[in-house]
Amino acid sequence: LPGFFAPPPPKKFGNPGDRLRKKKWDLDQLPKFEKNFYSEHPEVHHMSQYDVEEYRRKREITVRGSGCPKPVTNFHQAQFPQYVMDVLLQQNFKEPTAIQAQGFPLALSGRDMVGIAQTGSGKTLAYLLPAIVHINHQPYLERGDGPICLVLAPTRELAQQVQQVAYAYGKSSRIKSTCVYGGAPKGPQIRDLERGVETCIATPGRLIDFLEAGKTNLRRCTYLVLDEADRMLDMGFEPQIRKIPDRQTLMWSATWPKEVRQLAEDFLHDYVQINIGALELSANHNILQIVDVCMENEKDNKLIQLMEEIMAEKENKTIIFVETKKRCDELTRRMRRDGWPAMCIHGDKSQPERDWVLSEFRSGKAPILIATDVASRGLDVEDIKFVINYDYPNSSEDYVHRIGRTARSTNKGTAYTFFTPGNLRQARDLVRVLEEARQAINLKLLQLVDTGRGGGGGESFKMSYSWACIFQFLLCPLSEKLHFQASRTSFGVSQFTHGNNVINDHKTQVSNFQTFKASYKKGLTYQKTKQS
Repeated sequence: LPGFFAPPPPKKFGNPGDRLRKKKWDLDQLPKFEKNFYSEHPEVHHMSQYDVEEYRRKREITVRGSGCPKPVTNFHQAQFPQYVMDVLLQQNFKEPTAIQAQGFPLALSGRDMVGIAQTGSGKTLAYLLPAIVHINHQPYLERGDGPICLVLAPTRELAQQVQQVAYAYGKSSRIKSTCVYGGAPKGPQIRDLERGVETCIATPGRLIDFLEAGKTNLRRCTYLVLDEADRMLDMGFEPQIRKIPDRQTLMWSATWPKEVRQLAEDFLHDYVQINIGALELSANHNILQIVDVCMENEKDNKLIQLMEEIMAEKENKTIIFVETKKRCDELTRRMRRDGWPAMCIHGDKSQPERDWVLSEFRSGKAPILIATDVASRGLDVEDIKFVINYDYPNSSEDYVHRIGRTARSTNKGTAYTFFTPGNLRQARDLVRVLEEARQAINLKLLQLVDTGRGGGGGESFKMSYSWACIFQFLLCPLSEKLHFQASRTSFGVSQFTHGNNVINDHKTQVSNFQTFKASYKKGLTYQKTKQS
């Protein structure tokens, strides 16, 4: 019947890339390209299998897949061009990070790969330096050729940061690069592409626009990088990447959720997966994570108390993450009205405004940045000391990326999170992340996981927590005079007192929380038995 099997309504903005011309490739006529440029250094060659396994164990490197080369333990073993080594020396890099040690030889050998490592672990250099070697071994670009290396990034900020690194390492060679992203004038970007660049760092939306308009092409693209890959394959670019007939593909991220694994299986060919750290979702262990379980209407007061303590610190650069653009603007107005040096960034800000805000934040003129998730990935500011999750994100993967804005490289940082009963469905995953990082876990959060309470209303939530406090007090040995103080602190971390002295030592808190967790579960069992 007419109209009975109606087609689905069109998407508001259409399907990205729909207007791209479908290219029919004749693989026999395509020029063959080399992608294996790895020559094992004698020092690496003489490493025994025991040495390799011991190095990987110490650096927490896990490899999945066949034929993975041995890791390099020094930069010179990767045999990069001298001008690359000169920049590494200028930047005072002593030895490769774990992801670089295993990623360099794998990328140089031409293999498809997945690299999973915590934020600030050096993933950008792990794919850019092998890209330089790859480009140097390809024929020179001719008029009308597109880039050889294409780096796709989900956000403007990440794309710009990758471009800065690419420029620093490529300026001493013939390799030219450009950055293509939305929110900036198209003219200069088009001119760069038309002049010819070996490396293009791009966000998918703007690059698709240029491909559809015929301003560039992917005919010469043989080295493809998906940075933050877990956010790239759902941004409309996957069908376009599949049109590249022959390529080396490298995916990099801090997380690798199961929703993307099947796509990777289909998308990559005979790939090797490198994990740094735990195989499950994990956060940077240099970050102290503090979770305050509270009610929605308590957040503002808790935030002010927290900011008063943070601003008293000598190093106080802070990012506050919120859920929506509206809340981002509102919270910024309230904080500025009260005298806090806060600025905000979100997707509706123009590119010049975003650049100016980030410049003010980096310089320390405005040490408080309020942001939506647009800034949670790729924002690389070395001296961010604090991250505050005013609103808990939609997934634990996003939580890991948010708090990863602090403790870059080997620095330390602190992440505070306001967790409301409305976030109940995320509680179990959050506890797993905290346990993996060996963090003290808020008793209220444990109770949300163990009892499933907290989503139905405040009174039952407060009553059950009060019972937990009483039970912990009763279990404490009288000889130790250890009293559990159920005080509402601005951090949400309950303090344990011995006489009049408050024990704030982190290791002591961890031990006390672990003791309480076991005791608390016994109490739950006792309570259920008594009720039945």
